[in-house]
Order: sequence, then structure tokens, then C-alpha cells
Amino acid sequence: MNQLILQQGISKELMHFPHILEFTHKKNNTIQLNSFNSNVTDCICLYYILEGKFSWMIDLQQHTLYPGDFALVLPGQRIGGESGILNIGALFGLKISAEDCGKLLLGKWSGLSKKEKLSINQILLVNKQQLVLKLKEAQVLMYNLQLELQNEEVGFYTRVNQLLDELFVLISRQLIRQNNSRRDFPQTFLKLEQTLRQNLAHQWTVEEMAALTGMGTTAFTEKVKNYSGFSPLNYLINIRITEATKLLKKNEVNVTDIALSTGFYSSQHFSTTFKKLTGYTPSEFRKK
Repeated sequence: MNQLILQQGISKELMHFPHILEFTHKKNNTIQLNSFNSNVTDCICLYYILEGKFSWMIDLQQHTLYPGDFALVLPGQRIGGESGILNIGALFGLKISAEDCGKLLLGKWSGLSKKEKLSINQILLVNKQQLVLKLKEAQVLMYNLQLELQNEEVGFYTRVNQLLDELFVLISRQLIRQNNSRRDFPQTFLKLEQTLRQNLAHQWTVEEMAALTGMGTTAFTEKVKNYSGFSPLNYLINIRITEATKLLKKNEVNVTDIALSTGFYSSQHFSTTFKKLTGYTPSEFRKK
């Protein structure tokens, strides 16, 4: 097997990049038994297939990967070769630490803006079942990443992190394209609503909600208006109020706690909005 294996804490090439846990470029000329056993990852694992055919189990799903295929495995997901075997072929592998146990995937090393990081974070997490992508453009990025790590020419520190940013932007855009190619907006809309309800305390922006559906903000706003009759933010407020009415039926739950858990800034903000939409204050609604 001709290979390059760089590992954090062992390889000097990664000394300046604590977020890169491993970078590999493997060319496997024989079947390797027990070399790729299934395990749950605690980091972001990225694989690009150069040659051959690989049979892997990713998050309990069987996948066959061919040249040009790109596998994305997020923290908490399981990956391994079928029967623990690494097949004949060549591939790039990259393991990157997640900053906050999977809650924020791109760390301080990234030069992207906070808004861009959050958007990419949402796209990756919401689409984590789309584990294999067609992403031939990633090959050049992986080769360039290898050259920067090995040669350490002037500006290599900045360039390595730029290449990682480019890679995640590329992955996110491809996920959006794949979603758009088979988009059924009513189903997408239901999926969006489920995601919003699961974390109503978060201060969702229109950009974040659009990213969840894989659409631009303008197209997303038009779709939501046509489908629900509301602007995205008003639609979100209606979801917040609907959830609040359910919680108000539980007398043991404090009104302030309800306000904060459903995404309102304060109990006063909650009370004002609730009365505007229902005709009752939260306390009046609870009595009735």
C-alpha cells in the first residue's frame, strides 16, 4: 500500500493545525482485513474516492462508493468497511474535530463569517442522512491540501484553512443542489416546521430557515408566503404561539419559562404578541 498518513500529535505537518486530526492519501493494492472496522466517530470524517470500488456501512446504511464519490460522516455517526474490509483502490481521508460536540462543526480556525458558519452547520446537520455525494471538484482541493501540508511554503497556514473552508462550502452547495433537484416543497415545508419546533428557543433568522430548505432567502420567502400566507418570520411567530398554547394548558409550567422556551425575548414580549394573535393574555387563556 502506497500511502501518506498524517496524524495529530505524531506528524509535524499537523502541528499548526490542531483541528485536523488526520489526513490520509491511501493507495490500497490488496484487500486489507480488519483495517476498517465499524466505529462511531467523534469528529467530522470526509472521504473522497480516487480509484476502485468501496463497500462501506455508514450510519447503518450500506453504500457502494466509486471514483468521484464523496462520503461525509458527522460526529455520532457510525462508519466502517463491510466486514471490516478496506477494498482495493485509492482515496483521500480527512478527519476534523468538531468545536462543540457537533453543535458547531466549523471551529475558530475557519475564516468564514459567523452567519456563514451557522448556515453551513444547519445544512450539514439537517442533511446528515445524505451521506454520499457526487463531488468531483473535491479532488483538486484534497490534492492542494496535501501539497500545502507537505511543502509548508509561505502562507501555508492561511491556505490550508482556506482550502478547508472551500471544501465545506462546496459540500453545502452540493447538498442544496441535490435537494433542489428532487424538491417537493410541501414535504420540505413539513421538515422545516419539525426542525423549528424542536428548537423554538433559538432565535431563527430568515437566512437560517432558508438554509434548512436549501434555498436562497428570496425564493424561500416567496415559497413560504405562497404556501402559508405569511412571511417567514410571521409564520415562525405562529408556530411559537401554537406551541405556547399547548404549554399553557399545563398549569405547573411558569409563564416566563414558556415565553423563553418558545423563543420570545421576555414574558412581556410573549404576553403582548400572544394577546395580539389570540385576543387573550397568557394568564386569561390559561384560566379559560
